Amino acid sequence: MLVIEALDVQKTLSFIPLVAALRTAFSNDFGMPQRHVYHLPAVGDNASPQNDSFAVLPAWNDQVMGVKAFTHLPGNPAKGLETLASKMMLFSRPTGEPLAVVDGTQLTFWRTAAVSALAADYLAKKDAKSLLLFGTGKLAPYMALAHASVRPLKTIYVTGRTPEKIAATVAYIQAQRPDLQVQAVSDPESVIGQVDIISCATGASEPLFSYEQVSAGTHIDLVGNHSRDRRECDSKTVQQARVFVDSRLNVLNEAGELLFPIAEGVFSAEQVQGELADLCHGRIAGRSPGDAGLAEITLFKSVGTALSDLAAAYLVYQQLS
Repeated sequence: MLVIEALDVQKTLSFIPLVAALRTAFSNDFGMPQRHVYHLPAVGDNASPQNDSFAVLPAWNDQVMGVKAFTHLPGNPAKGLETLASKMMLFSRPTGEPLAVVDGTQLTFWRTAAVSALAADYLAKKDAKSLLLFGTGKLAPYMALAHASVRPLKTIYVTGRTPEKIAATVAYIQAQRPDLQVQAVSDPESVIGQVDIISCATGASEPLFSYEQVSAGTHIDLVGNHSRDRRECDSKTVQQARVFVDSRLNVLNEAGELLFPIAEGVFSAEQVQGELADLCHGRIAGRSPGDAGLAEITLFKSVGTALSDLAAAYLVYQQLS
């Protein structure tokens, strides 16, 4: 059994083959029960009250079986520790033989961004040239680079709460893709109406923007939240957009972006157009063709799926074994 560490994952993966592997995985038969996120009570004298959680995500296909477990402790940075810790266990489907334990934290960054890029390949305008990135955490650069792998982006705007983190995120993306124009933005309202894609990877509890700020034809990508009482966009944006999700079961159980407007009576679960697997199978269409597609706003909400972890981990395993 291989033990695959974070550096191995980082050296092995790149977005074009990863997006292709995810497309194949979501196009074929698979099993994926609902993921379970357990919210934990505070422990210890210095425990954080900030919604510590532990999650378990199982999935399988005809090649491999796997389960990812992760912990999310928002108070850890104040203790000099990472917020997220994760491991992925991979088994052979035909024999049940353990194949690998893979660093799940690094894997999560890659697969989360690649899933959004795969969705954008169906939902964003084919000629999308600009992206506004909300977020400056460790996931944020992956989001920008993944989208740039499926669309001919020329300009990426980065915004966040801390100028130093914005500058660091800009520098990282620019170093990876010197062909792109990457700009720091302190006032996202100044550019949000001009961009083709909005990608949000934040810990925000309140909407980052309003529907009135979004222009026709925009694709919106929301990955930062998996809590029922938080959201990265307002209800009207969800109400007016064509909404797609990575998993109905998980999103409708966890994501405030959809649960708030459902509770308000301005949106219903039945209005979700489809899942990522539906897009990959061709069971539903992505962005509408012609003039209708130029005008519509599309929205993809992701909380994370075990199948994407499985496909990404197996891709790493195949290249290292």
